[in-house]
Amino acid sequence: MNFKKIGVIGGGTMGQGISEMLAAKGLDVMLVEKTEERLNYSYEMIEASLDKQMEKWAITAAEKKLILSRIEKVTHFAELSSCDMVIETITEDLEAKQKVFNQLDQVCPSHVILASNTSTLSLTELASSTIYPERVIGMHFIYPVAKVDLVEIVRGLKTSDATFEDTKAFVDEIVEKKGVMIYESPGFVTSRLICLFINEAMHVLQEGVATAEDIDDAMRMGYQFQYGPLEMADHFGLDSVLAALERMFREFGELKYRPSTILKKMVRAGQLGMKSGEGFFKYDKDGDRV
Repeated sequence: MNFKKIGVIGGGTMGQGISEMLAAKGLDVMLVEKTEERLNYSYEMIEASLDKQMEKWAITAAEKKLILSRIEKVTHFAELSSCDMVIETITEDLEAKQKVFNQLDQVCPSHVILASNTSTLSLTELASSTIYPERVIGMHFIYPVAKVDLVEIVRGLKTSDATFEDTKAFVDEIVEKKGVMIYESPGFVTSRLICLFINEAMHVLQEGVATAEDIDDAMRMGYQFQYGPLEMADHFGLDSVLAALERMFREFGELKYRPSTILKKMVRAGQLGMKSGEGFFKYDKDGDRV
C-alpha cells in the first residue's frame, strides 16, 4: 500500500510526537482535535519542539518550516476520508475510543487502515464498534516517539493478515522503526512490564527505602536506563500509569498489578507529572526538569 497522507486523532503528548515524526519522514499529516483552541495549542507545542531541535543544531529553519507545512489542522472527521491510514491517540477511555472508531468507519473508505496507539485497551473491543473490524490494528508508539525506534503492532481477534502486513511495512520501511508483532493481551509487552517496574519503584519510595532522586539515579546510572522509573512515570502521565495498572489488575486479577497508594494519592491531588508541571519531580512549561 502507498502511504502518503496520515490522519492523527488527538493532539496530546503522543499525538504531537507522532505528527511531528510522520511529517519529518515526509508524510502529509492531518492532525485532529475537538476545538480550534486545542488544535492550535498542539500545533504550537510541535513548533516549540522543533525550535528546541534548532537550538541544538539538529535541524535547520528551512527543515522546521517544511515539517510544519506538512501538518494540516483539522476539526472535522469527514476531512480524513482522503487519508491512507488514521492513527487514534486520544485518552485511554474505551467508550471514547469506540466512538472515534465508529465515526471513522463512516467517513473512511474500507481500504483505509484504522490504528490505535492504545497501550492497554483491547483492539478486539475497539474494532467491535466498526463495520470492518479486519482493518483495525494497534500501533503502540513509545514516548518519546522520535527517539524510541520501536512500535508494538497489536493484532485484534479479527485483524486481517493484509492489514498487519501493510502496517508492518509502514512501520519498518516508511517510519523506519522496528515493528514487533504482539497478540492482544492487557498491557501488551512494553506497558505490562514498564508499569510493574514503575509501580515497584513507587512501593520502594513509599516504604522510605530511598528518595525519588536516588531511586531514579540507581536505575538510570546502574542499568543504563534513559530515565529513572519515577521520571518515566512523570513523562507518561501518572493518570495514564494508574489507568493502565487498574485495567491490568481487573483483567489479570493478580496483586502485583494493584497500583501503589502513593500513585493514587498523587493523581487525586492533580500531580500528574510533566503535563501538570509536577509529579515526582517539577517541570517548566517546556517540560524540562527544574
